[in-house]
Amino acid sequence: MTVPAAPHRSVAEADADVIVVGAGPAGSTTAFHLAQAGLDVLLLEKTAFPREKVCGDGLTPRAVKQLIAMGIDIDAPGWVRNKGLRVVGGGLRFELDWPELSSYPDFGLVRTRQDFDEILAANAVRGGARLLQGVNVTGPILDDRSGHIVGVTAKKDGEEVAYRSRLVVAADGNSTRISLAMGLHKREDRPMGVAVRTYFTSPRHDDDYLETWLELWDGDQLLPGYGWIFGVGDGTSNVGLGLLNTSESFKGMDYRDLLKRWTRNMPPEWGYTEENMTTPIRGAALPMAFNRQPHYTRGLVLVGDAGGMINPFNGEGIAYAMETGRIAAETVVQALGRDTAAQRERVLRAYPQVLKDAYGGYFTLGRGFVELISRRGVMNFATRHALPHPRLMRFALKLLANLTDRRGDASDRIINALSKVAPPA
Repeated sequence: MTVPAAPHRSVAEADADVIVVGAGPAGSTTAFHLAQAGLDVLLLEKTAFPREKVCGDGLTPRAVKQLIAMGIDIDAPGWVRNKGLRVVGGGLRFELDWPELSSYPDFGLVRTRQDFDEILAANAVRGGARLLQGVNVTGPILDDRSGHIVGVTAKKDGEEVAYRSRLVVAADGNSTRISLAMGLHKREDRPMGVAVRTYFTSPRHDDDYLETWLELWDGDQLLPGYGWIFGVGDGTSNVGLGLLNTSESFKGMDYRDLLKRWTRNMPPEWGYTEENMTTPIRGAALPMAFNRQPHYTRGLVLVGDAGGMINPFNGEGIAYAMETGRIAAETVVQALGRDTAAQRERVLRAYPQVLKDAYGGYFTLGRGFVELISRRGVMNFATRHALPHPRLMRFALKLLANLTDRRGDASDRIINALSKVAPPA
């Protein structure tokens, strides 16, 4: 697939209503919804498609819902459906189907990020956004009087360029240079994770379930995190692990070596050996639970990983990247439809509270969960005593994957009530 290129434009012609920095899932989703609402959107991507991103490549029903809403053809070749989650731990191995809900589909998907991000970027272009690739945004352009961001500076083909807009959306991931330049730094009281993964040629490439291993050992220490095996459907499996920074050995740990040691103990017929590895082991940080705030300031709107919108329960980021992209787009459309600057600002300043209402209580529960499983012995106890109870595990799947109906069954009502009464993140 080739993403259509935006035509060459001068700086004046490149001006837009909204500039979106970063064409990952958050940026492309934001750009799509903005363009569909009739706004002139410029989507800036520092690399060129296709390009790789470190990820498990697994998409839960939350993510699938957003893809369907944008008209993505998930029945096209390359999309691999899954029925649910296979859990391995405590000497047990069992399968949990995705719950049957009115709010979400009952299946997940797998698609490599190399394909996935390009598909979303191409969809944003089809929706009306203009995409420029190879544009590395270097900083904000600020209004001298108000201090609001009114555009960005960037490097393209070795030249300094500038693009101006009425608003800017930061969708440039965990590193988010544009947010840092606007004075938005990480909160140290939020959990951070790390994920490492590689691909192996394997007969397990067409698995019907996403597989998670709840026991990651470093010597005699059970680590807070999990391993995964996701069949990609192209002859390979995405195999990786995610760990929380709450572990005592987090800073000094060699995650790549840990992944190698973990896969070394797997059945040889699965093929997870170094000679079957098709890519190097790569890692990435996972910013969780709103670790960068506020999500709006002086003309800058944060979406996805730039705002730390990863679920602390399970490390899922793509669904929340797309969801917050849609929410941000709805807010921006309403704001730019107002008559005065004061009215526009009032709408935009409500955006952080909209996110807190949607995710704040749930993310607070997730932070408590992270703190709990990081205590020595808790993870081992939970693995040994919770896994043998199917009803409890079905509840846990709904909680960890954030999959409930507003007026669902008893488990839905419990999870929704807990999220509602928990203080917003």
